[in-house]
Amino acid sequence: MSEFQGQPIADISLPKDTTVKELVNQMYDSGGFTAKKVGIAAKVFENMLSQKDCVKFLSFPACIISTGTRGIIRDLIKNRMVDVIITTCGTLDHDIARTKKDYYHGEFIADDAELHQKGINRLGNIFIPNESYGIILEEIMQPVLDELWDTGKTKWSPKELEWEFGKRLDDDNSIVYWAQKNEIPIFVPGIMDGAFGSQLWMFYQKHKDFTIDVFSDEQELSDIVFTAEKTGALMVGGGISKHHTIWWNQFRDGLDYVVYITTAQEFDGSLSGAKINEAISWGKVKEDATHVTVEGDATIILPLIYGAVLGK
Repeated sequence: MSEFQGQPIADISLPKDTTVKELVNQMYDSGGFTAKKVGIAAKVFENMLSQKDCVKFLSFPACIISTGTRGIIRDLIKNRMVDVIITTCGTLDHDIARTKKDYYHGEFIADDAELHQKGINRLGNIFIPNESYGIILEEIMQPVLDELWDTGKTKWSPKELEWEFGKRLDDDNSIVYWAQKNEIPIFVPGIMDGAFGSQLWMFYQKHKDFTIDVFSDEQELSDIVFTAEKTGALMVGGGISKHHTIWWNQFRDGLDYVVYITTAQEFDGSLSGAKINEAISWGKVKEDATHVTVEGDATIILPLIYGAVLGK
């Protein structure tokens, strides 16, 4: 029998001066489980970035914006590595709130009743005091909404509102700040599902002509998709942000490049657990697309991919 021909498994070796790029390349060469998938993801993302005619989508849920991984998302936007952002309302909540107040290290194992009595909200192992969330958002948002109302304009798309807030955020750590500065649209299809949306509703109670024009965002999103030569997506987590990304791309016969990071399982049939190849059957990803699904925590995986692409 002839000797099997293939790429041999290579052991990982980390000298003191190893860069993230070198580490991720070794993870690919190691051939092991999720390590190799991280290496593949870095290659797919790097290839996607090199395609000048490719519109790059970035989708993610709000939870990681409560963590330091917000900095990776910020830098992807700051460095113009993505063209379109699709996310959830909580992203606006956490990003805007953190421009004024701190979030804190906590524990997954905690007395949640005691935390509630102390006015502390737990997001995984992040502790968020009331004054760092709903209270500060009201203090920030209502004066800005009053200012926008005084312009005489009563109908606003979510993207327009987000950019207006970005212009007024004096904090270059902010995602919303850099999105408006670089004119990268943020689309939030579930705009009412969070504190940002609740503040809009509160403003509406005294300004009944105030209107959120969601159709405008959808029209702009459709124009981006229908005019794109190629599209690619870096999708972190599932839910509405993932679905809205692949949903719109089905109308141009699917995404050309996809990196999907998830902790969800596919046995329950959920969208979040569905691997990228399932989307091929729906026409949301092209049959010949370059894609990978990486199972694991995005707070670990995303910094590795970003660091590898930067070569740092």
